[in-house]
Amino acid sequence: MDVRNQSIAVLGAGLTGSLLAVMLAQRGARVTVLERAHDPRGETTSAGRSINLAMAARGMRGLQAVGIANQIQPLLCPMPGRILHRVDGSLQFQPYGTRDVDINYSVNRAGLNHMLLDAAEQAGADIRFGQRCLGYDAANHELQIENLLGDTQTYQLAVERFIAADGAGSPVRRSLQRQGLIDAEETLLEHRYQEIAIPAKSNGDYAMDPAGLHVWPRGSHMLIALPNPGGDFTATLFMPNEAPDGEPSFAWWQETPRARDFFAGAFTDVPELIDDLDRQLVEHPLGVMGTIHCAPWHVDDRCLLIGDAAHAIVPFHGQGMNAAFEDCVVLAKLLDEGDSWHTVFAEFSKSRIPNARAIAQMALENYTEMRDSVRRQDFHLKKALALHQETVCPDVFVSRYSMVMFHADIDYANALERGAAQSEWLDTQIAGKQSLDEIDLVACERAARATFAPL
Repeated sequence: MDVRNQSIAVLGAGLTGSLLAVMLAQRGARVTVLERAHDPRGETTSAGRSINLAMAARGMRGLQAVGIANQIQPLLCPMPGRILHRVDGSLQFQPYGTRDVDINYSVNRAGLNHMLLDAAEQAGADIRFGQRCLGYDAANHELQIENLLGDTQTYQLAVERFIAADGAGSPVRRSLQRQGLIDAEETLLEHRYQEIAIPAKSNGDYAMDPAGLHVWPRGSHMLIALPNPGGDFTATLFMPNEAPDGEPSFAWWQETPRARDFFAGAFTDVPELIDDLDRQLVEHPLGVMGTIHCAPWHVDDRCLLIGDAAHAIVPFHGQGMNAAFEDCVVLAKLLDEGDSWHTVFAEFSKSRIPNARAIAQMALENYTEMRDSVRRQDFHLKKALALHQETVCPDVFVSRYSMVMFHADIDYANALERGAAQSEWLDTQIAGKQSLDEIDLVACERAARATFAPL
């Protein structure tokens, strides 16, 4: 479909909205981006809020599609696996995949956003900051906008067509729900998070090994840390908001002045790395996490929801940004192949909703894995056998994690379904076993080839 000179409004100049604006403008559309915040390129990122993210294959494919994948290399820190910090202080490296390319990357959110905003403007998009969307009147095809620059005023903006990338708290989604045009469900996780900075050493070196995602799994709670290019780490503490007396929770945390003592007991190697740990724990805000499902994602050929506005997920699979970038790639492909906006929007909703539900489920399951399952011996044996199978017969066996993170050609829904079947099969293979040495690996390969169809 030829979108040249067609007027399209994009709500939100975050990562998703900016990438989408680049794609549309590169196709010749007249793109106007409305963003409630000020231009972030002249501001400092506030502490404690989503400083860095995990970039995987699906996200890279989105950047490749607009020709800026090479430009972001200075922002990336490669993470080929997890580095588990056990209670006794020992470390265990667990590779993510079996190939040299099976690497996740830590990327600075602000730096990536700035680069995408520059690319959108260079492609011809008009980005208007300080414009807060309050909702959408579907009957009159008007957005209600509050101008936050100068004298605050509210105005109605008639739109021919717009795409809402306005985040998990999307005013557009909520207004469509109030008007009975979509069904939507927002479910908050009963756990929250707090970000903590682990600085570089005085000589600029990393305080820990930067070649991995550091995880301190402690059952009901966990700490993770991702490396940044400057030698520091961004750590995030995940805990229940409330818990029975005596169990770690943020409610308990706020009533207990011995934060450093808690860290010293739960994450023994961390306090010595952070001189101002107490200050950070007091000053840095708590974040909420949740899952959003809605259907459909469009209203006729006028309005479309995309990214977190349509399907926010919890962060434990590192796929929020990646799934949103994949949305943009799929939408662009449908535009190139479609014959009408109505067809494109309808097909987009139909194809993406099952995949969004699948990754939402897998993200929740990965939280249990990261904070609890990784502490068990049977988990590590199962993981080891999965990696072996992925090495010897990758044409029929790829672990669910690898399918999600490194194989952008495999849909989330297929990864969920096939992953469940593989998990059951692995359970039968390791039953009663303590190590790979006790398993007939040649017989396992034959059994895998007999059980699973080629990918």
